[in-house]
Amino acid sequence: MLARRLERRGYEVAVAEDGRRALAMVETGDFDLVLLDIMMPEVNGYEVLERLKAHETWRHIPVVMISAVDEMESVVRCVQLGAADYLPKPFDATLLKARVESSLAVKRLHDRERAYARSLERELEIGREIQRGFLPETLPAAPGWDLAARCRPARQVAGDFYDAFWMPAEDDAGGRRLGLVVADVCDKGVGAALFMALFRSLLRATAQAASGPPPDDPLLHVARTVNDYIATTHDRANMFATVFFGALDPASGHLRYVNAGHDAPLVVDAAGRRTRLPPTGPALGLMPEVPLAAGALTLAPGATLAAFTDGASDAQSPEGAFFGEAHLLDLLAAPAPSADALLGRVEAALAEHAQRAEPFDDVTLLALTRTG
Repeated sequence: MLARRLERRGYEVAVAEDGRRALAMVETGDFDLVLLDIMMPEVNGYEVLERLKAHETWRHIPVVMISAVDEMESVVRCVQLGAADYLPKPFDATLLKARVESSLAVKRLHDRERAYARSLERELEIGREIQRGFLPETLPAAPGWDLAARCRPARQVAGDFYDAFWMPAEDDAGGRRLGLVVADVCDKGVGAALFMALFRSLLRATAQAASGPPPDDPLLHVARTVNDYIATTHDRANMFATVFFGALDPASGHLRYVNAGHDAPLVVDAAGRRTRLPPTGPALGLMPEVPLAAGALTLAPGATLAAFTDGASDAQSPEGAFFGEAHLLDLLAAPAPSADALLGRVEAALAEHAQRAEPFDDVTLLALTRTG
C-alpha cells in the first residue's frame, strides 16, 4: 500500500522484505530516500539504520522510520542513530507526503553541496599541480656541492616555497652564482598560494634578468625590487613574505645573503660548530623602501647550510605539543651521509611527532653541503 501511494505520486519505489535484503539493495542501487520499518526479520530496523549511518557513502541518504512501535523511546533511539524523521503506522497519507518531500528536498540540497565540494576540490587539485610547477623540477648541480629541498603543504596549496637557480656573475671575472631561496608567505590557503607564485616569479625573474651588476648591490637590488613592487602594487592585500635569499659562488664557497625577516638558517661546519644567519631586514612586501642589508660568509669543505620555515618547528603532536626549534636544530646539525638523507631524517621525525594530527602549517626545508 505504501509503495502504491508513492508510485502514484511519481516516485520510483523498490521494496525489500527484510533488513539484509535492504542493505544489499542500497549497496548496488542509487537511492534518494529510505523508508524503514523497525520490526523486520533477520536484521531489524535499528541495525539497518546503524549500518547506513556508519557508511561513508550511505550516511547521506535520509532515512524515515515507519513502524507500529510508537513509544517515545523508539523515536528517540532512531533520531539518535541518525534518522531524518519518524512516522507511526498506520500512517497518515498527507503527513507521509510532507515528510517524503521534505527529506528529498534536504537530499537534493546535500547532493548539490557535494557536487560543488567536488568541483572545488578539483579546482584546488588543479591549483596544486600548477603550483608544483613553480618548484624546481630538478635542482641545479655544482661540482663539490650537495643540494636537497622539500616542501610539504599543510593544505591542497601552500604559501611556502623554495627555489634554486643559476644567476649571472657579479662581474666579468667571476663565474655564475647559485641562487638559493626559502620563503614563507603570510597566512595559508589559496590567497597565500597566489602570492607564493608572485613572490617566487618576481625573485627569480629579477635575479636572472641582469647581464651585469645593477647600479647597487645585485643581491639587495633583487630584494628591494620585489619588496617595493609588492608593497606598492598590492598594498591593499596586506600580504608579505619572510625570505632567505642567498647567492653562492661554488668555486670559493662564498655566500652572500639577504634574510628578510625569516627564521635564521643554520650553518654547521665540519667540526660541528653552529652558526645562525639572523635577519638583515624585515619581511618583503610590508612597506616600500624598507631598510635591507646583506650578510656574507664562506662555507668551508664539510659545512652544511640548512634553511627552513616555521612550519617545521611549530609542527604539533595530537596532544598539541610543538616539535620545537631546538629539536629541529639538533636534527639538522647531526652528521648525515647526504643533504637528501639529512632532510629525510627531519621529515621522518616530523611525521612521527605529528602522527595523524592535521598539519598546522606548510613545511619547507633546504640543505646545502660542501662536499669537497
